Amino acid sequence: MNPSKLAMLFRSWQSRCLLTIGVVGVGMPVWALSNSVGAGGIDALRLHGAPYFLTGNKIAIGQVEIGRPSQFGLDKVANADLPVKVGRVFYLDQQPNPNQYVDGHAANVASVMVSQDKTLTGVAPDAVLYAAAIGPIRGRSGQPEECFASQQVALSNGGDVRAMNFSFGESLIRDPRPDAILDGNALLTRCIDWSQRVHDVLYVIAGNQGGGGIPIPTDNFNGINVAYSREVDGIFTKVDFANLSSEPDFRPRRSRAPESNVGDRRSINLVAPGSQIRVINPDGDSRTVSGTSFAAPHVTATIALLQEWADRQIRSTAANWSLDARKPMVMKAVLLNSADKLADSGDGRLLGMTRTLLDESNQTWLESDAYADQTRPLHAELGTGHLNASRALQQLQGGQWSVTDAVPTIGWSLGTAESPLPPELPRTEQVNLYRDYVFEAALQGGSYLSATLAWERLVVLNDANENGLYDLDESFVDRGINNLDLYLMRAEDDDISDSVWSSVSQVDSVEHIFTQIPETGAYKLRVVYRQQVLDELAQDYALAWWAVPVNGAN
Repeated sequence: MNPSKLAMLFRSWQSRCLLTIGVVGVGMPVWALSNSVGAGGIDALRLHGAPYFLTGNKIAIGQVEIGRPSQFGLDKVANADLPVKVGRVFYLDQQPNPNQYVDGHAANVASVMVSQDKTLTGVAPDAVLYAAAIGPIRGRSGQPEECFASQQVALSNGGDVRAMNFSFGESLIRDPRPDAILDGNALLTRCIDWSQRVHDVLYVIAGNQGGGGIPIPTDNFNGINVAYSREVDGIFTKVDFANLSSEPDFRPRRSRAPESNVGDRRSINLVAPGSQIRVINPDGDSRTVSGTSFAAPHVTATIALLQEWADRQIRSTAANWSLDARKPMVMKAVLLNSADKLADSGDGRLLGMTRTLLDESNQTWLESDAYADQTRPLHAELGTGHLNASRALQQLQGGQWSVTDAVPTIGWSLGTAESPLPPELPRTEQVNLYRDYVFEAALQGGSYLSATLAWERLVVLNDANENGLYDLDESFVDRGINNLDLYLMRAEDDDISDSVWSSVSQVDSVEHIFTQIPETGAYKLRVVYRQQVLDELAQDYALAWWAVPVNGAN
């Protein structure tokens, strides 16, 4: 292809991603990637040093975009000293030609994840990155190729890729469905929910929706969608005004509805730094960028740090950890539950959170409908809060627990709820099976509790040739999603109508509770299998929780 035409296609795509770029030069402020990776950002630099020494070593993560980062030995622009080391690059499922589809945007995103530069250190500098380019798609949807390339990356490293970064997407205008809407049924959206479950890889999606955005696949159920924050007085504490929330007003020409999720579902799960981030180009030079494209890789690479820690515990004979720690559902619950909402004053009652996150109206979580309405687990702009890698590690370190044991005040569980319904009963039957997690210590009155429940939509492949792989002419079937609810209850109570608080959305695959403990006492969390939609009787879920024991707050 003519290089100038290719460049135009890249620029057009980047504008759809709401990307703003400025080359760092004389007279301009210098913004270091280390700011967003450091204590004022996601606090990942703390994990690089003693006593953790977590850098993503031997953990594979993935990246799919229109273009790809450069690789030394393949591309002329890449030199031996390039600080962004890529494990392998692809064009769809093949090795690309030298210099083919090398792109600045893809290189910038990669640098957030794996840069080894001393001053612009990435979140997981020693992680192994597999990156695939789709190449420019002209005049039609590129969703089949995007799914195909994602599968290739997911199968890399012997099929052991822990997280996949999507800093791109598709507009509804390009979707081939008539009157396309964000109902989770675009081919790429179904592909992501299928691949996450089949390949055990957690998809992290740049959370753009609305006019000029990239709403597909932000209507996924199984992954994590990320909005971006900007710095205020050196700390990333405010959602940037350029973000498009879960509920925009833009109405595209081909759709009867705005580019927001159908019904009450919200799209944003998490916030991460994305404004004025200094990143590295394919040739090693740096520039300053903004957008959700650069918030998502902060999350993706944080997963590499957590997975490195989990692998250590799994290998340790002293630890009682299973391979469950690698599961995408567990990672999702851990990341969402450990997110910052409100800065702790130092007495521990706010779970040691490090910042107060503000929405576009300068309001906190406490002023939101997500705090007051038990049917809304996610804030429209903030999700569950701001990514904090250090707190996420603390959440993971709480360890794995089951319903058969009294649980500590911080931990996680990968559980299964099994329906008692006989197969002949109609689906969507009310089930009301529950699992109780009873805290071993009394909880401190006046402190806060955070708990997150995550499970997955079941999407299956229409595998026409029965080769077990997605091929470009194949499709997916949405089998549906069961409905689970989460309750905080006094330990002695058994009727959910007596619960202290709950998260009871009927449309999400996440439930989230953040509430104040009314009085010191014994409590429990109850997972309720509310409604069976699938034929399968069992429903796997991940639960993460964080509370304050009595006398645990100063």
